[in-house]
Amino acid sequence: MFKLIQNIHLYAPEDKGMNDLLICGEKIACIAPHIDIRGIEVEVIDGAGMNAAPGCIDQHVHIIGGGGQTGYFSLAPEVPLSRLLACGTTTVVGLLGTDGFVKQLPALYAKTKALCMDGISAYMLTGYYGLPTPTLTDCVANDLIFIDKVIGCKIAISDDRSSYPTKSELMRIIQQVRLGGFTSAKGGVMHVHLGALSGGIDLLLEIAREYPSLISYISPTHMGRTHDLFLQGIEFARMGGMIDISTGGTKYCEPYESVLEGLNAGVSIDRMTFSSDGNAGVRRKDPVTGEDSYTVAPLHRNLEQVIRLIVDGGIAPSDAFRLITTNPARTMKLKGKGELREGWDADITLFDDKWKLQGVYARGAEMMHEGIVIRKGNFEM
Repeated sequence: MFKLIQNIHLYAPEDKGMNDLLICGEKIACIAPHIDIRGIEVEVIDGAGMNAAPGCIDQHVHIIGGGGQTGYFSLAPEVPLSRLLACGTTTVVGLLGTDGFVKQLPALYAKTKALCMDGISAYMLTGYYGLPTPTLTDCVANDLIFIDKVIGCKIAISDDRSSYPTKSELMRIIQQVRLGGFTSAKGGVMHVHLGALSGGIDLLLEIAREYPSLISYISPTHMGRTHDLFLQGIEFARMGGMIDISTGGTKYCEPYESVLEGLNAGVSIDRMTFSSDGNAGVRRKDPVTGEDSYTVAPLHRNLEQVIRLIVDGGIAPSDAFRLITTNPARTMKLKGKGELREGWDADITLFDDKWKLQGVYARGAEMMHEGIVIRKGNFEM
């Protein structure tokens, strides 16, 4: 089935101006100022007054739920499909958090496959906060080589819940990620959770200085947790690294303001990403009773912060959308993702002239129509 979206302002994310976009199956077949299709059945969508951008990529989501730090009741639930679609997310990378015991890799793999069956694109990271690194096979490299959806490994540093890995231990994980990435042609990435302990990314900076060729395999996240940590991130980015700013967790300022600070410090916007930390367990204190309660980190703030970057920060859409499209696709080395390009996956978001999300297409299928999610997961009501 062909779908033809006509008369849209296309941000690929670079500004391509007014165009038509033809979808064939799961792929973008053609982008041109005027596409005339005759003799075959085509669903025509009028995109007049709309802006199109690539589907959002969220590279850090607890798709089977995080949490668990205040007892069993604090284990967060799985992410329903509709919550991802409601904020334009068409590609997600799932991972474990503090808990690698109740929440385990086989369940993460099953949820990753389920989301793919639901119609979006999903990948996963092996490992969790601690050492020894749990894997689905016998090592990280084999997980990348033999498990289709595994694209990298997660580890935590500078956090009192981590295993306090040494530089040598981090180097061994990078070696496994690289070898697995070579053989599988996935690329590979070591995604590093950063806590609030002193030291920050000192170990990562040491590795980057001594082995510059390894920096593309390192993805530090939660870099907006504290200002000192973000300043280290600026140094890492200047060396050619990527820094990931969480929109749903602890932060020293609004995430879009961190981006503006980075830009003012000379960091290219191509060196920064947003991720939600969605469905992580977030401790919250009741302002009246003072009692601790638990909730989940939101999924929608990636897109919200991009829009604020455009509206409040004065950044061009062609630059702002890179934080949740081309940049995470490059960090996670996802082929056919992050751009509206002929032959690439038909993951598309549609916005009105005020940047309110109106439509979502994932792998060519319509998931949101006129602002309403029309595709839900198997057990959603």
